[in-house]
This record gives sequence, C-alpha cells and structure tokens, in this order.
Amino acid sequence: MVTKDEVKAEVAKAIAGYHPANRMDAARLEDFKKAVVEPRLVTVNFSGGITQKCWNVTRSNGMYRVIFLPTAGYFSLCVESDFGPLDIGVHGDAIGCFGSV
Repeated sequence: MVTKDEVKAEVAKAIAGYHPANRMDAARLEDFKKAVVEPRLVTVNFSGGITQKCWNVTRSNGMYRVIFLPTAGYFSLCVESDFGPLDIGVHGDAIGCFGSV
C-alpha cells in the first residue's frame, strides 16, 4: 500500500517538475499549490460500480478534486457526487488533472 508520505512526495515532485511556459501556467501552479491538502484516504467510485481506496490530494472546489490512484501510480480528476468522488477518466500528472477544468 502506498503511504501518505509517498503521496506527499508525489505531489511535491509534481510541483517541483512543473515549469510554467507562460503566466497562465504560472497561475495554474499557484492555484494548485493553494488547493493541496494533507493526503487522506477516500473511497473513489469508478464506472461499473467499482470502488477503490485512493488518496485525496486537493480540496474540492465544489465540483472537482484531484485524487492519487495508488494501484495505477498516477493522479485522477474526480467529480463530486452524492456517493463521493467519481473518477471521470481524466488521468495523468497532478497539475495537468487539476488544470483540466
């Protein structure tokens, strides 16, 4: 199982490895850093009724949040639902997922 410290390291690596090409990218990075929270395990819903324990890494903006999928080793953008976070198939790096909305 992936630990909280390993998830924090993945988030830190995403921030350190992000090189803004313009002001919009720089603003996205700053917004992401402000949204980052202490990782915590949450149950994420996937299509087909599958659920999995994943790590929440950003606060919700009321519609979306970024999750780390430990079995896949990458990040996901999830939409808020009545049943908790729902994976919507946007996967990859943390800031890319965050900036896709």
